[in-house]
Amino acid sequence: MSLSLSRRGLQIPASPIRKLVPFADEAKSRGTKVYHLNIGQPDIETPAEMWDKIKNYDEKVLAYGPSNGLLEFRKGLAQYYARFGVNVSPAEIIVTTGGSEALLFAMLATCDAGDEVLVPEPFYANYNGFAVYGDIKVVPVTAQAEDGFRLPCKSRFVEKITPRTKAILLSNPGNPTGVVYTQGELEVLATLAREHDLYIIADEVYREFVYDGERYTSIMSLPGIDQHAIIADSISKRFSACGARIGNVVSKNKQLMDSIMKFAQARLCPPTLEQIGAVGALSVPDSYFEAVLTEYQERRNIVYNGIMQIEGAVCKPPKGAFYVIAKLPIDDGDAFAEWMLSSFSLDGATTMVAPAAGFYATEGLGRDEVRLAYVLNTDDLKHAMQILAAGVKEYRAKVMRVN
Repeated sequence: MSLSLSRRGLQIPASPIRKLVPFADEAKSRGTKVYHLNIGQPDIETPAEMWDKIKNYDEKVLAYGPSNGLLEFRKGLAQYYARFGVNVSPAEIIVTTGGSEALLFAMLATCDAGDEVLVPEPFYANYNGFAVYGDIKVVPVTAQAEDGFRLPCKSRFVEKITPRTKAILLSNPGNPTGVVYTQGELEVLATLAREHDLYIIADEVYREFVYDGERYTSIMSLPGIDQHAIIADSISKRFSACGARIGNVVSKNKQLMDSIMKFAQARLCPPTLEQIGAVGALSVPDSYFEAVLTEYQERRNIVYNGIMQIEGAVCKPPKGAFYVIAKLPIDDGDAFAEWMLSSFSLDGATTMVAPAAGFYATEGLGRDEVRLAYVLNTDDLKHAMQILAAGVKEYRAKVMRVN
């Protein structure tokens, strides 16, 4: 007799963002400096307002909080969303343990085992993992690097709809692509939702990070889809507070929110101290975001310009979030990313990227692409991009054996 693992445990995919960490650790142990462009961990300081609120918490017992989150925080979130044309009450918000739990709850509440979710690809890799949890099938609708990963046309979605299709899941502004969908593109999805009785789960955690005069539109600001629309959100990137693990779900669909509440009750409550801190973070002045946005736009420019210095690279300037997917003149993104860590350095340093194949559901796509997160200071980014360009050139010569 032998012990066995669940099919679910065996099928959940490894993270393309984190799976190469052992190679990075080995490089560091050899004395090589590693520039991490593989993961969206901002280096901007967490706002002082968040730390101050936690420091001033004077309760004597750190007790369980409400399963749907602290009322003070949910009231603050409702006021925050109103600034983006999303008018909701605190009762229409459930606080979660990070944006990941918000996405998981939304998927589990809308889909049964065997149901299908349409997702523009490439997409945030953990969507695959959440789908495996619920035995949900991710059905990709492929976008193209050559046109900046714009939303595929309506007919491309329609041809993928089956009786098991329950929802459309998207990231806007986009991780990993940096695309910002227009109101017109979102209205196409809203029409699909109404015509085919679908939910729209919108991962909108990067709404503040929009460049070049582009305009972010929330799915919940569109008319006529109150019962279809769900927002998954997080404070992680907005306030550079990834370790706080505070997110939330927003929807006007009461039956849906009642269902999500049961999932929330099963895990008891989201972190209390971090919610207290998040209340403070919501009070930061607009000048905080203005400074952050200016910084990230400069970083975006450095990364994009660095990519375009690589002969044969294909990329459009990302308009939002702090990621970009670049098509590079390489044969295998996984092999290249590993080689950069194990076999290449320039002046004692190397650059870590995320292989893009893990952001696709369609087998074979993204093999010659990488995702870069521009979350380092400008000097480090310039050096990291110089290393990347030199690495591509040497990889082609020594591994691919092409000039």
